[in-house]
Amino acid sequence: MRTRSNLFGPIDEVLVFILLALMLIGFGAIFTSQYEPQNWHLFDMSKNYGKQLLWIGISLSMFIFVQLIDARLIVSLSYLIYGLMIGLLLIVFVKGQSVGGNQNWINFGFFKLQPSEFVKYGTALALSRFLSRPLVRFSRLKDRMIVGAIIGLPLLLILKQGDVGSALVYVGFVFVLNRVGLPNGLIYLGLYIITISVLSLLINEYFLMGGLVLISLIIIYFNRKSRQLVYFVGIVALVSCLYIKGVDLIFNNVLKDYHRERINVMLGKVSDNAGAAYNLNQSKIAIGSGGVFGKGYLNGTQTRYDFVPELSTDFIFCTIGEELGFLGSIIVISLFVSLILRIIYLAERQRSVFNQLFMYCVASIIFMHFIINIGMTIGLAPVIGIPLPFISYGGSSLISFTLMIATVIKLDSDRLLHFR
Repeated sequence: MRTRSNLFGPIDEVLVFILLALMLIGFGAIFTSQYEPQNWHLFDMSKNYGKQLLWIGISLSMFIFVQLIDARLIVSLSYLIYGLMIGLLLIVFVKGQSVGGNQNWINFGFFKLQPSEFVKYGTALALSRFLSRPLVRFSRLKDRMIVGAIIGLPLLLILKQGDVGSALVYVGFVFVLNRVGLPNGLIYLGLYIITISVLSLLINEYFLMGGLVLISLIIIYFNRKSRQLVYFVGIVALVSCLYIKGVDLIFNNVLKDYHRERINVMLGKVSDNAGAAYNLNQSKIAIGSGGVFGKGYLNGTQTRYDFVPELSTDFIFCTIGEELGFLGSIIVISLFVSLILRIIYLAERQRSVFNQLFMYCVASIIFMHFIINIGMTIGLAPVIGIPLPFISYGGSSLISFTLMIATVIKLDSDRLLHFR
């Protein structure tokens, strides 16, 4: 599966194939979403598909550039790249442009840049660089606090800019930290918190608290001889009740109106198909209308006639579902699953701790984007605005994800070197 080239060295052909396949599918989906039979030109820069061709060209150029440099240079510049990305995030607060209600873009005149896309790459580099240092021990509180700062700083800045989708992606770093010693118990705690949060939005808070207290009393009764367990269950019940009350306060007083609407739509609490639930309803109609084999390329009606909003970006999967049907959707999903599994496979054979951790970071970031984007188009996740990697229209997203894959391939090419 690997060949040697005098120019690049060994290149993982499988990863390159998946990357090019997803780019091609993405361009095809963007093209059909704006296709006009009587008026189209492949390189029309007034259309998203024309601009996407330009971004694909730039992305592939960046890919080649990464293959030509020394992998050790990437490692040594990790902190600098992270710092530059944080700097761009800070510039957004001064000269940022608001798009879609969120101030997270920098307008350079001839192009716009979304730093929140690139800072994920920088965070992955910095996190991998720090955790791969020989003297770092994740079990130590000091090192855990530094790791928390590396992840938390861009996360807080992105949240401040209102980009909840990009911020949510940072949850994926939990999987990486689990590889270096984060206890499974904390992951289970996170799942418990998510479950309680969802239930508190679906069920009356007093009924939910009453149910938790009842379950806790039953557990305490059958384990009353274990004082330690009794204390633990009692504390968990008390903290859970306080948390449930806190969720209600945050939901009603902290989140913005459109965030509350999108969450209510996802949970089925809003059924106004002409209002807050319009986007999701149209998305489901488009995907469902494709059936098993789809309506055929360029033959979509829901997607081509603007029934689905944000079609070439957040809801690009609708085009695939309508025109290529269930089979086409499965092919795209299979490509993403293969991409993630291939990156993990490459990570497992690395000798370098940095290489391994960086690849886990990239796999986690792509996984979060993939799950959230497709989940929100079919109603399993709130509509929060997050691109589908390599498929959605956008230069910042495409270039940043291509940089991640290019770096993975480059590090794997030099995997016999051991970085410190």
